[in-house]
Amino acid sequence: MPVEVPAAQEALLRKMYDVFSTAERDAFIPHCLAPDVNWPNVADGIRLHGHEAVRAYWAAQFAAAHPLVGLEGLRLDEDGRRVVALVRPGLRDATGEHWAEEPVEHVYAFGADGLVSRMDVRRP
Repeated sequence: MPVEVPAAQEALLRKMYDVFSTAERDAFIPHCLAPDVNWPNVADGIRLHGHEAVRAYWAAQFAAAHPLVGLEGLRLDEDGRRVVALVRPGLRDATGEHWAEEPVEHVYAFGADGLVSRMDVRRP
């Protein structure tokens, strides 16, 4: 029988995806990401560290376009220690919302404080 995603982690990730495309995202960072979070900058192929680096990265994304991320499901990774979010990336522009045909996986590790300590992106 599969093990379910811990309720606290599921609630945190669902809230994180709910607020990502809203003005609440900056205020929510300290409530979802560990202070020393390790976060991917996929476009530049580098890793970011800490709240301010992630905040600046997200601000640059929203300055260039209006990114969207649709959460399609959550499960534990094979190792049982990380949570995998199946998501569909998209963009909103003057003509509406445009969604990618293929989903991607966001893989989350959590610290002892219950906050996201690392996120990775991979193809399912």
